[in-house]
Amino acid sequence: MKEAYENLLTRRSVRAYSDKPVPRETVAAIVEAGRYAPSGMGRQPCLFVAVQDPETVQLLSRLNAAVMGTDNDPFYGASTVVMVLADRTVPTYRDDGALAMGNLMNAAHALGVDSCWIHRAREVMDGPEGAKLREKWGISGDYEGIGHCILGYAAGEVPAAKPRREGNVLWI
Repeated sequence: MKEAYENLLTRRSVRAYSDKPVPRETVAAIVEAGRYAPSGMGRQPCLFVAVQDPETVQLLSRLNAAVMGTDNDPFYGASTVVMVLADRTVPTYRDDGALAMGNLMNAAHALGVDSCWIHRAREVMDGPEGAKLREKWGISGDYEGIGHCILGYAAGEVPAAKPRREGNVLWI
């Protein structure tokens, strides 16, 4: 129990990755933890797209950067991307997707893998290139991109935690 609690307090977002690949079985374990995230009424509206193909990772990076109007790599050189999509017909889909993203990042940390939540999955998947990817991947239904969970191994020191903001806990 203490180890799980420590993992929650020590996980950090990493924004510089080495070229060391994350083993497929490790990614599968991380995704499995995402699949076990709580969801409203147990509906499980999330779809997980695990991408380790370098060409597809680069394509997703370029599409994400285009949303920002830049050509920088928003995935910071990470070798793996797990995109979380959620079924828009479920009332709690965004909340459920956010919980799934949290589970992915916490599971990654527990397994010695670094991660970061990269936004703009909605814009990427709602655009024309996203439509082509959904078709190519056989995704039907009304799914919204919730986030990209980038995975890899830090290319340096993992950042220290910022001090926690004061005054954001009320005891009644």
